Amino acid sequence: MLSRLDHGIVLLLGNEESPKNYHDNTYRFRQDSNFLYFLGLDKPHLAAILDIDAGTATLYGTDPDINHVIWMGDLPSLAEMAASTAAESSADFSELPSALADVQKAGRKIHFLPPYRGDNKIRLHQWLQIPLSELGGAASVPLVQGVIQLASSKSEEEIAEMEKAINITRLMHHAAMQQARPGMKEAELAGLIEGIALSHEGDVAYPVILTVNGQILHNHYHGNVLQEGQLILVDAGAETVNHYAGDITRTFPVSTQFTTQQKEIYEIVLKAEQDSIAKSTAGTPYLDVHLSAAKIIAAGLKELGVMKGDLDEAVAAGAHALFFPHGLGHMIGLDVHDMEDLGEDYVGYTDELKRSSQFGLRSLRLGRALEPGFVITVEPGLYFIPQLIDLWRSEGKFTDFINYDALEAYRSFGGIRIEDNVWITADGPKVIGEPIAKTIAEVEALRQS
Repeated sequence: MLSRLDHGIVLLLGNEESPKNYHDNTYRFRQDSNFLYFLGLDKPHLAAILDIDAGTATLYGTDPDINHVIWMGDLPSLAEMAASTAAESSADFSELPSALADVQKAGRKIHFLPPYRGDNKIRLHQWLQIPLSELGGAASVPLVQGVIQLASSKSEEEIAEMEKAINITRLMHHAAMQQARPGMKEAELAGLIEGIALSHEGDVAYPVILTVNGQILHNHYHGNVLQEGQLILVDAGAETVNHYAGDITRTFPVSTQFTTQQKEIYEIVLKAEQDSIAKSTAGTPYLDVHLSAAKIIAAGLKELGVMKGDLDEAVAAGAHALFFPHGLGHMIGLDVHDMEDLGEDYVGYTDELKRSSQFGLRSLRLGRALEPGFVITVEPGLYFIPQLIDLWRSEGKFTDFINYDALEAYRSFGGIRIEDNVWITADGPKVIGEPIAKTIAEVEALRQS
């Protein structure tokens, strides 16, 4: 990473505790993923300076006093934490502003990553005299690019950690499939699977999506009562104690079996997912895999009479995005949307390949060619969003490709998404973790168990 930077220092800021509603009632602490990646220290109120010219590292923090011990128990000293990393020295956090001022006086460059937490934005503003509104633009692009280049390729140890995350996630999804009953509230299932993540000493990697309204893509409301004939979409993943993430989506019926209509739509999505996994090979642009999945979805809908006309033209125009309005997937690792705090386009695109502005396609977070070591999500979906259908119909949009009359039979359908996490290797794509029920037969068997 440092080889991309010719001089100066790198400033890495850890995260602080974040109050929920008053100072001492905090959210569960989550360290900055870049700080974790390079320092491995999972405690608040830490920072580090990597001196590019001298080849040294200094850890900044605070030694615990007796009050820390009373409330938090024995904690490592700052020197002990520094010794556990590559840092040659340590200093009190209060010395960091003057150290940075000395670097600026010497005319040396200070490289930092784009801040996303308010407290770190304020610190950078105060320490470096950069207006708050300009901090994102002042972040070091070479440092961002170096971190992405290094962290995009997962090591064997990281893959092993992600397998742990997926296997915990498997328990979560299978529990939901087995325990769901008509008359239950979504919240009962959401609490069940979140508890499984916590019971393995980690957390959920992101807020649980568990809903009978799967057509709402990021639906975190859990107040609906499950009813026969509905579908339940569950998008949930565990985060391990070492903070690596799983991100899996499964869709299953509230009844013990899918209806005929549900099976027809489910099989389209499953085909798109399985085909996309097979096509996710090193050297293949993920944009191409996304467009291939879109054509499979369009072809399936054409067989049902919902879409019509030339499918290549329909997908090129974006008509399929009425039913598939999001991207096929994204990077995953220490973050569920890995490294996206550094900038989505730096992670998922290149100087040559720019993000599309077309509805649906613009939401594809990862378009660049896949490389060995990448871990990605593959998550096609098919949704019937009444408000979007009505809007496009009123505008006369894509009438050469969409049979709006046929859509009336699907207005209350909801949505289906199927998602796995895939490791790109030189030998081909590999789905991470133990298999999670996915075929209709597998899902119905769990529903009936």
